[in-house]
Amino acid sequence: MKVRIYRPSKNTMQSGLARTKSWVLEYIPESRREPESLMGWTASADTDNQVRLKFPTQEQAIEYAVEKGWEIETDVAHDRIVRPRNYGDNFRYIPPKDSATK
Repeated sequence: MKVRIYRPSKNTMQSGLARTKSWVLEYIPESRREPESLMGWTASADTDNQVRLKFPTQEQAIEYAVEKGWEIETDVAHDRIVRPRNYGDNFRYIPPKDSATK
């Protein structure tokens, strides 16, 4: 069984970083999703795709998956880079570099 371990990115509709600190372990689906003939809903024979386990660290998630004997696929965590900015910098004059005088 294959699992994917990643840290979710923040929702585009939120400004805070809630629900982005923990690591998620989810199963990679083994069967395709197809429309159900009766209702037309998207269905799958694999029910493991409904399970998402959360861990405080990546190491704990990897340790759990290794303990169970699963194949692991990990994604790199993309940390947010915050560059401090001042409102006054929007109006600061930066003289152009004049290459004609050299």
